[in-house]
Amino acid sequence: MSKDDLLQIPGRVTELLAGGHFRIAGDNGRQFVARISGRLRRFHIKVIPGDHVTIAVSPYDPTHGLIVHRG
Repeated sequence: MSKDDLLQIPGRVTELLAGGHFRIAGDNGRQFVARISGRLRRFHIKVIPGDHVTIAVSPYDPTHGLIVHRG
């Protein structure tokens, strides 16, 4: 699956979980569990609760995603 196939959903970080996971409340009212994507990890971009983020979600598993943008 390419990056173009992923759904981009804006949301807000609600809590930090173990293992580098975050709980995200999407603007559409759904809850997601997401990890930090490669570039955010590579450049040591910190994500804290309350941040507005954009997550990329697969259409096959809409409960998990990657945080692709913070801000």
